Amino acid sequence: MPPSEDRAPEAPGYGTSGRIVISVDAMGGDRGPGAVVAGMADAAADNPDIEFVVHGPEEVLTQLVGKRPTLSGRCTIRHAAGVVTMDDKPSQVMRHGDGTSMWSAIESVRNGEATVAVSCGNTGALMALSMIRLRKLPGVSRPAIACLWPSRNPQGFNLMLDVGADIRADAPDLLQYALMGASYARNGLGLPRPRVGLLNVGTEEHKGRAELKAAQDLIAAATEAGGFDYVGFVEGGDLPSARVDVIVTDGFTGNIALKTGEGTAKLVGDFLREAFNAGILSRFAALLALGSLKRLQKRIDPRRVNGGVFLGLNGTIVKSHGSADATGVSAAIRLAFQLARSGFQERLAARVASAVKAGQDAAQAGAENGISS
Repeated sequence: MPPSEDRAPEAPGYGTSGRIVISVDAMGGDRGPGAVVAGMADAAADNPDIEFVVHGPEEVLTQLVGKRPTLSGRCTIRHAAGVVTMDDKPSQVMRHGDGTSMWSAIESVRNGEATVAVSCGNTGALMALSMIRLRKLPGVSRPAIACLWPSRNPQGFNLMLDVGADIRADAPDLLQYALMGASYARNGLGLPRPRVGLLNVGTEEHKGRAELKAAQDLIAAATEAGGFDYVGFVEGGDLPSARVDVIVTDGFTGNIALKTGEGTAKLVGDFLREAFNAGILSRFAALLALGSLKRLQKRIDPRRVNGGVFLGLNGTIVKSHGSADATGVSAAIRLAFQLARSGFQERLAARVASAVKAGQDAAQAGAENGISS
């Protein structure tokens, strides 16, 4: 198999109609199941090739789904009385989560009924349950959460991982993140050969912690096996730049960067509203600039990039913001559909397996050379 190609998808999770089936946890979000079902309806209206298995209290969901004509004949309700709250500890959910909508949504992916699961619920609990029920891909030490970041690139987004699955990452973990991120960028963003960068405190080779310097060598050596180009160290200012497509970092750094970016976008929006409401002339100026302001709002709207993807598991999970409204949920579902349609999970597994084998072959060759010398 050439390094730039991925294995053809096996296409699990297709309904009897030929549509792609997406499993949805209706109960985890701050806005309740109404917002989730509304988001499902929005996504379904735009794409006739989606159908759903939605998980939660049957009576509640039957009423909500019945009010949405676009979901008629395209939605199976799976009763689950329990709910994982934002305050629940992952360890408790791992022991007692059976019967919750989150557990049920993951099970639909595990048993092949759906291709991708989407949840607005507790991130720690969702990752813990996903790891238990789906298990890690062979060769993956630590799964990662990948998020989209608005950028100056033609595709409009860069990809960053890890943004919170695990606060630690050593050099081999960062290499795996690079491989998984490159596969995501190919299938989710349509980039044939993504550019990968390693987040550091500077671009100079002598800067950074020891594990970053070790990871730099590993990632640079894996470009052909992984089908990507390595641009070297990148800085915080490169996150939205056109220099790189995939930014690799540990979950501690990535989560802080993500939350900082979201907070800054909200602050800019608040400042603009305050400025244009300062007086009559300001309001008049806002009317004149309304079209430009709407384009700016759309560009930095965090709902458009809603959906962190869990990578490194035997199944694809998309984590939506807990506070997502119908627009945010719809964006997460569209991302899930795009990944499912591309055969992303099968391609990712093939890419990781290929890279692991290449690493094992290199290690064996090194050992043999050492013995022969």
